[in-house]
Amino acid sequence: LAETALGAFHCSRARGAKTRATATMSSDGSKQKANDEKGQDVRTTNILAARAVADTVRTSLGPKGMDKMIQDPKGEVIISNDGATILAQMKLSHPTAKMMAELSKAQDVEAGDGTTSVVVIAGALLGAAERLLSKGIHPQMITESFLMAAEKAEEVLANMSVPVDLGNRDQLLQSAMTSLNSKVVSQNSELLAPIAVDAVLKVIDAKTATNVDLNDIRLVKKLGGTTDDTELVDGLVLTQRVSKVAGGPRRVENAKVGLIQFCLSAPKTDMESNIQVRDYSAMDRLLREERTILAKMVKQIAKTGCNVLLVQKSILRDATTDLSLDFCAKAKILVVRDVERDDIEFISKITGVEPVASLDHFTAEKLAPVGLVYEENLGGESSVVRFTGLQASAGGCVSVLVRASNILLLDETERSIHDALCVVRSLVKKKALIPGGAAPEMEVSQKLAQWARTLGGVSAVCIDQYAEALELVPYTLAENAGLQPVEIVTKLRAAHAQGDKFAGINVKKGCISNMYEEKVVQPLLVSTSSINMATETVRMILKIDDIVITR
Repeated sequence: LAETALGAFHCSRARGAKTRATATMSSDGSKQKANDEKGQDVRTTNILAARAVADTVRTSLGPKGMDKMIQDPKGEVIISNDGATILAQMKLSHPTAKMMAELSKAQDVEAGDGTTSVVVIAGALLGAAERLLSKGIHPQMITESFLMAAEKAEEVLANMSVPVDLGNRDQLLQSAMTSLNSKVVSQNSELLAPIAVDAVLKVIDAKTATNVDLNDIRLVKKLGGTTDDTELVDGLVLTQRVSKVAGGPRRVENAKVGLIQFCLSAPKTDMESNIQVRDYSAMDRLLREERTILAKMVKQIAKTGCNVLLVQKSILRDATTDLSLDFCAKAKILVVRDVERDDIEFISKITGVEPVASLDHFTAEKLAPVGLVYEENLGGESSVVRFTGLQASAGGCVSVLVRASNILLLDETERSIHDALCVVRSLVKKKALIPGGAAPEMEVSQKLAQWARTLGGVSAVCIDQYAEALELVPYTLAENAGLQPVEIVTKLRAAHAQGDKFAGINVKKGCISNMYEEKVVQPLLVSTSSINMATETVRMILKIDDIVITR
C-alpha cells in the first residue's frame, strides 16, 4: 500500500519518462484525436500555469499551514494564509492562472471557507487530467467523466453528513472553531468563535432562517489593545471621534439621534469664484451673514429636539466649520463628523434613524431615540463612540469591535472573523455538518474508486484518476503538519476502506482519529461547493484548445 501511495504522489516526478513511453504507445493509432499538436500544447501550458498557482497556496492548507507575506508595489504588507486573500493580491498575467484566483473568490462568496482547499483540489484534478491526456484520452471524455465523479462525490458527502439544529449552539461553535484553527489567530479561537456564532444568531430567526445577510454584522476595526479585547457590541460602535472643537457634550443620555447628508457650512457658488473685499464694512457684512446662516441652520436642527448629530463625510466642501461646531456646542448637541457613506445604511438600519439630505426635511420624525451615546477612551489617542439602549434594534443588526496590537494582525483578525461568520452562514444555508481533517476527501476518493471498478470503459480510468487526485488533500495536510505523509495517507486509506468514514488526520497528535470525537467539523456546503467548483473550473480549462489574442 505504501508503495502505491508513493507511486501516486511521485508520479509527477517520473512524468518525463512516462510521457515518452505513452507517446510511443499512443502513436500507433490508439489516440482518440489525430493531428492535435497545437491543442495539446495549449492545454499543457494552461495546466502548467494553473498548477503553479495551486502549488503556491498548497503550503498554507490546514491548521499547521504556513502564512504568506505579500508586499504590494507601494510597500504595503499583508500577512495571511487565507487562499482567497493571497490569490486576490497576486498579480497574475496568465489567463488560466487568473481562473484559479476567480475560483478561490467564488468559493469565498459561496461558502466563505475552504478557499485554499478548492484551489488545491483543482490543481490535483489538473494533474490527473494531464496524466489521462498523455495516455491519449480525448479531453471531452475526461470532462464528462469528471462531471459524473463530482455528482457521485456530492452523494457520498451527503451520506456522511450529520444534520444540524440551529438551536444547538455547541454544534455551531465547533464548526466556527475548526475554521479559526487554521488561521493566524488560532490561539484566540475560543474567544472569537462564540462572537461569530452569537452575532449570526442575533441577526436571524433560528427556526425559519435559510440565509444570513452578513451586511447586518458590521466588523469595526480599531488599532490598539490585543485580540482578546475583541467584543460583540450590544448596540452601535463608530470609530470616528466626537468633535471637541468648541467643548460640546461628550455624553448624552436619552439621546435623539439625527443623521444628515448636507453640510453645516456657508454655501458656496457652483462655479469657482473670487470675491474681492475692498473695505472692512463689507468684510464685516460677509462674516455676519455667514454667522446668521449657520445660526439659523443649527437653530432649526436644535428645534426638532436633536441632541446627537451624525454628519456624513463631504468631499466638495467642509462638512462642518469651527463656527457651526461652536453653535452646536452652545445648543448642547454632540457632533460626530466624517461618517463614511458606506456606513450610512447600516447606521440607519440599526438605530432606526432616517438620513436627511436637506435642512428643510429635517424634522422630529426623522430622529431615532437612543438610551445613551458616549465617547469611550481606549487608552492612548484612540477612542470610539458607543450607542447603547437602541430602541429599533429589531432591525437585527450587530457590531463587532475588532482589536489588535498591529495593523497586520488587525486585518487578519477581521478576515478570520469574517470566515467564521461565513461558516455559520453555510450551516444556516445547508443544515448539515461533516467531519474535517481530510476525512471527506478520503471517503469520496475511496467510494469513487470502488464505483469506478463497477463501470468499465474509458470513464472508469478517468474516475479512478479523479479519486486518486483527491488524496492530495490529506497528503498536503500531513505534509504541512510535519508528519510522514505517505504513512499517514496509507493508514487513513486503510481506515476508510474498513468503513470508518469519520476517520481523519489529527494534526495535533500526529495520528488518525475520529474527527467527530475530536470536535473537528465543517459545514457540508464548504466541501460540496469546493468539489463542484474545482471540477467545473478543471472542465473549463480542459475544453480550451486554442488561445486567440486580439490586438
